[in-house]
Amino acid sequence: MDHKATAARNVLAQILADETAEPKALPLSLLEGITKNFSDELEIGRGGFAVVYKGELDDKEVAVKRLSKAYMHETEFDREIECLMRAKHKNVVRFLGYCDDRQRNMERYDEKLIMADVNQRLFCFEYIPKGSLDKYINGHREWETCYKIIKGICEGLQYLHDNRIIHLDLKPANILLTNDMVPKITDFGLSRRLDENQSQVLTKNISGTMGYLAPERYEGSGITRRGDLYSLGIIIMEILTGQRGHQATEDVRTIYYAIVTKIKAPFPSWLRIDNFTIVVTLLLRTLIFITF
Repeated sequence: MDHKATAARNVLAQILADETAEPKALPLSLLEGITKNFSDELEIGRGGFAVVYKGELDDKEVAVKRLSKAYMHETEFDREIECLMRAKHKNVVRFLGYCDDRQRNMERYDEKLIMADVNQRLFCFEYIPKGSLDKYINGHREWETCYKIIKGICEGLQYLHDNRIIHLDLKPANILLTNDMVPKITDFGLSRRLDENQSQVLTKNISGTMGYLAPERYEGSGITRRGDLYSLGIIIMEILTGQRGHQATEDVRTIYYAIVTKIKAPFPSWLRIDNFTIVVTLLLRTLIFITF
């Protein structure tokens, strides 16, 4: 290993060891090295716009998120970095660094070979071995564990909102759990940060995940913190009932339409009448201890 590569590994190791350290730009060669050139055996997650790999750094581990070519908008990349740089909280996944590398490669286009700029954009985070809350929704947990998870999500979201960051895609798949069941909010790909004295972002784009997206977004209303709170409510219901609120897509669409058009919505098929009182009681009990 040459001196430059060793120095880059040392920089990342120092950032990982010091929780007060600022995230830094990281060379592509470093991220390629610790993921064995983005080996399939180190892949730990895959989505529509990125693949996540486990990176091995001596006796430590990190998560490396490699954005797909479809996610190449510089403005959105810069916006996500800004949100991540400002989000430092025990219930938000820790951001270690980023890479924005551009190379001139020969690419095949329309049966021709052309020289083109190829961007490689990546993020590096702390590694959370237990995975996402999404995997544990259907499990049976004691109230104390449910409360711990809910409280942590609420505190993380409160911190983001206090720093004028709207997440916009809050869902169980974007909440990681440590071995001690401490939740950490992740994936700021859709997030927006409000300017000083700004209460909403005006946009006609509808982005988010079906089942967690606030109904008013379908009317093209502005982006506000309230959308995150709607998503939070759905997550809390899922944690407490052990059932997904969006199992039946038809039900979700019917409810969205009913809310937007002010028509009475049917009682959700996933929430039985016999456990509705219990859910409401637990929600109220939770809100007694959590201040928004």
